[in-house]
Amino acid sequence: MSDAPVNSDIALPFDSLPVIPTAPAGFRSGFVGIIGRPNVGKSTLMNHLVGQKIAITSPIAQTTRNRLRGILTTPEAQFIFVDTPGIHKPHHELGKVLVQNARIAIDSVDVLVFVVDGTAEAGGGDRFVAQLLEKTETPVLLGINKADVQPDDRPDIDESYRAIAADHDWPVVKFSAVEGTGLDELQTRLMEYLEEGPYYYPPDLVTDQPERFIMAELIREQILRLTREEVPHSVAIAIDRVDERPDITHVMATVHVERSSQKGILIGRGGSMLKDIGTAAREQIQKLLMGKVYLELFVKVQPKWRHSRLHLADLGYRVEK
Repeated sequence: MSDAPVNSDIALPFDSLPVIPTAPAGFRSGFVGIIGRPNVGKSTLMNHLVGQKIAITSPIAQTTRNRLRGILTTPEAQFIFVDTPGIHKPHHELGKVLVQNARIAIDSVDVLVFVVDGTAEAGGGDRFVAQLLEKTETPVLLGINKADVQPDDRPDIDESYRAIAADHDWPVVKFSAVEGTGLDELQTRLMEYLEEGPYYYPPDLVTDQPERFIMAELIREQILRLTREEVPHSVAIAIDRVDERPDITHVMATVHVERSSQKGILIGRGGSMLKDIGTAAREQIQKLLMGKVYLELFVKVQPKWRHSRLHLADLGYRVEK
């Protein structure tokens, strides 16, 4: 069963990319990997750095599933930020793919920001990530996030992370990815690790992801926000069709879940939940895109899709090269 179509206002420019200019003398450029355990604010950090929402955020762990690139270009440098899935112990094939992709990113960038949660002391998950980073030759900078909500009476929190950094001779920067405090210092420190180089992307580009990917992610974000905990990790979005017309863009998307009970939760009584998801997704997407969109959402049961490499590949989850 599928829901009734849900109206949305969306549109992304589908123009071809502009010509990449020649970088000025002394210009720096490179790739910055954002690494850490789940739910420490990696996607929020990248969104703030590039000045636009390109990665979905949620209080639910493992929100990020794909390596997503955000691009920040200043007069002095171009930073290509690589947001990665939170490093965790995987429990199914999807989890294995996500963690493997995060590990691949560690050795394929110019510098790493190891993001930690400044509201709680360093734990086993942080030490596990630190052990992984011991094996890389990529420079590492430890970033203590959530400074805006850190308890004033807990200096031991920072000390627990600074001890990890001291063991590996990693510099430390403290910041708030939500408020932006400390990010100027972070950006300055990161630029020190970038070599002189060209523009990799046009200066006004903020991500290299295709429009369909961003549409799907913004729909998934609202599912994470509005449904019960048992649904989010079992959901994947496929953009089936995009038809552009002069006055409107018609988008058809399928929400894949693993069980019939999850399908019922997503649709809701009389289609109410799916309508709420579509409306909320529209409100977010139209901040990014321009023009009218007619959005149709459907729900399909795909049993155990997270445990099948074939189904994962069909839904866009592959081990990165």
